[in-house]
Amino acid sequence: MQVQTLVSWWDEQPDIDFDPVYQRKGHLWSKPQKQDLVDTVLNGFDIPKLYLADFTILDSALNEKKKKYAVIDGKQRLIALFGFFAGDFTLAKRFTFYEDPTLSLGGLSYEDLTSNYPKIARRYNNYALAMMSVVTDDEAKISELFLRLNTSKPLSGAEIRNAMLGDVPRLIRQIVEHPFWSKIGFSTLRGQDKNAAAKLLLLEHAGSAVDTKKKQLDELVTKANALSASEVSISDGDSNNLDEYAFDDDTDTEGVVGDLIEASAETENTNVERSAMRVLDTLSRLAPLFVTKDDVLRQAAQIPVVYWLGRELNPAQRQQFRPFLVNFNNQREKNRKLPLGDPSRDPELLDYEILTRTSNDQASIEGRYKIMRRRLFEFLK
Repeated sequence: MQVQTLVSWWDEQPDIDFDPVYQRKGHLWSKPQKQDLVDTVLNGFDIPKLYLADFTILDSALNEKKKKYAVIDGKQRLIALFGFFAGDFTLAKRFTFYEDPTLSLGGLSYEDLTSNYPKIARRYNNYALAMMSVVTDDEAKISELFLRLNTSKPLSGAEIRNAMLGDVPRLIRQIVEHPFWSKIGFSTLRGQDKNAAAKLLLLEHAGSAVDTKKKQLDELVTKANALSASEVSISDGDSNNLDEYAFDDDTDTEGVVGDLIEASAETENTNVERSAMRVLDTLSRLAPLFVTKDDVLRQAAQIPVVYWLGRELNPAQRQQFRPFLVNFNNQREKNRKLPLGDPSRDPELLDYEILTRTSNDQASIEGRYKIMRRRLFEFLK
């Protein structure tokens, strides 16, 4: 793009989409990282090029928010640079202005610079950003560019999958829009919610416990096009009524459940969109049971087991599900605090803790499910 000053891009901020679908979540940089970038600008050093999808040239269908630009690469840098304008943070206490090290500028805000050191503030305003304009109507090309630019950056598996093409990334994004995810108690800054949603989709699509490691989640993305030939929309068609799979109160709960729920085996041959529809259906049943940022959902590793157990319950049993989880977590915590060798330690809960160490293994998911399921139906009695 034609070179523009930093302050001119600050003026353009309302016309920039910072959250297109392929982007990682914002505000990941720490305060010191943001301060270091401002230091770089004020001391006249170069920063890498930024990339924007440019919708001023092409009226693209990708421009869902009807803005002039969408960030492809450089989101964290723009957030930091704009945050200094907005007064979100100040210069680091150790900041040194190399042209005149005698100046004590550490801890000053942008407003302080404007009032007391206008020449230095103008240096910030007039810093020239090297901005690349990307003009295309092809989402595949933008996603490919994003992945290539971020190849050497520490993106999480969920962030990389989110930028991939195909049905699965789109379905995962739809799943994490469900109100259930407002109930989880763990951080989502690096796409942990998308990662958990991908695991639920994988389990539902397999119809039984499987490994939910990065390899399997990535394969779900890459193979989905071959697995889903039909064009079934998540919002269309009849969702399966999972109540028909619910266990009655007098169910024999001591039997070994080979693949968790035999009734779900039919999902193995359905397309991925129907599997996603099942996930949304189950989450709709579970969401009302929990409170916002629920402490019983504070561990991402527990979500697949909680989901798989909760999906089989009838309405009356579901009302006791959260009280059971509270009780179960309390029992685990008390058991962990007992000293080694204490005869009152619960061996089954010790086994459960060992299984949590390999939470993405099929055996771990099955083992934790069986332990939790047996104790749930004891609780219901």
